Amino acid sequence: MTPEPPNGRLRLQSRRAVLAAAAAGLGTALTATLSGCSAASGGTAGGVTLTFSWWGNDDRAARTEKAVRLFEKEHPGVTVRTSNGEFGAYLQKLATQAAGGGIPDVVQLDYRQISQFAGGEALMPLDALIKRRTIRTSEMDHGFLRTGTYEGGTYALPMGRGITGYAYDSAVYKKAGVATPGPGWTWQDWQRANLRIAALGLKSPDGRPFTGANDGGTNEDVFETWLRGRGRNLYASQTQLGFTEADLSAFWSFCDGLRKEGAIAQAKDTVQAKSTETSPIGRRLAAADFTWDAPFPGYTALLGEDIHFAPVPTTDGHQGAYFKPSMLLGIGANSEHPKEAAQLIDFLLNDPRAGDILGFSRSTPPNRKIAARVATTLKGPEREIYDYAQTMEKYGLDTPPTAPPPGDLAIQAAFKRGYQRVMYGMATPRQAARELIDEANRELRS
Repeated sequence: MTPEPPNGRLRLQSRRAVLAAAAAGLGTALTATLSGCSAASGGTAGGVTLTFSWWGNDDRAARTEKAVRLFEKEHPGVTVRTSNGEFGAYLQKLATQAAGGGIPDVVQLDYRQISQFAGGEALMPLDALIKRRTIRTSEMDHGFLRTGTYEGGTYALPMGRGITGYAYDSAVYKKAGVATPGPGWTWQDWQRANLRIAALGLKSPDGRPFTGANDGGTNEDVFETWLRGRGRNLYASQTQLGFTEADLSAFWSFCDGLRKEGAIAQAKDTVQAKSTETSPIGRRLAAADFTWDAPFPGYTALLGEDIHFAPVPTTDGHQGAYFKPSMLLGIGANSEHPKEAAQLIDFLLNDPRAGDILGFSRSTPPNRKIAARVATTLKGPEREIYDYAQTMEKYGLDTPPTAPPPGDLAIQAAFKRGYQRVMYGMATPRQAARELIDEANRELRS
């Protein structure tokens, strides 16, 4: 039976180490503070005050503030004190707050935070609030909702629905005689496309050979797509990997071979990539890049209208992509006002007026009616990624996995280091895969 939302003090004695470790993993000292803090003036005497924090750019902040003020107008006596921060500083501060038992009433969460915060009892279970329809979920895809679950309970609800894709230069693809990538194209098609583009002999602005794509070997998301196309997952459970040494070795060998053939980006260009601008495609060293839908408009802004968004490759037509929450909303376990916090979440997710204000600032709204409503106003690359998601949904995708285990952040970093060793000849794909498996198992069982 799902427990009612707790109103007492947070029981962290048994789990405090989980969240303390999370805080330490994000940095031993908090050197940056949240910016953009604000609060509604006044407030009804004896009323309710909620705290609500999120990360994001200025546009997202302005839209969210506007929606919150509308919520306050609709709920007299409720004041919402807001804070908005840069992603890295936000995660760092939130981990520190969670370790101390004091995260905000309503909090925006990253997918990789759900397990560590729910497992550390820093988040309130939402099942009872959903059952009472204080938070409505009827217009959201049931399978997508499982992304905010931990050990069978719901601890967060998605605020945006994202999906992986492939940003590519259609002019270069046409010059190389490569067909427009469709939902069923394969990794072998992708390999041939990269080889044909490299064979064109094009040059980058600095005179170096132009390649087919970035090297996805360092990217855990690309590997997950590869795995899911083969019917496997990154994780079998919160304490067990879902892939083998042979799986990872095959993926890294595939990428390593293409790089050595000059079909994908060189090692030094891959390790230099920290953003779209510094990625191989952003520096005009490659024709394509694996990415998510939300950042895609930045590619067209940087590189022009020939850049389009295509599906990631499949294994014999089996798509490994899935709809992933761009971010989620939860309630702090120590909240003294869980009902009002739930009402704010419901308003942000389900009220059409809030949907009009927030738009696609957090990717596609999870409420289907609101998404369709807002989509009528979209143009250019924003409309392209919305249409792409509709195409992928019709093609057929597997159900998303539940939130990854607390050790995923450390495993993600180890994954990147492992393939970098392969790129620089410090380990074979098999050796690096063995090392990664060992490190991941230690992380998951600790």
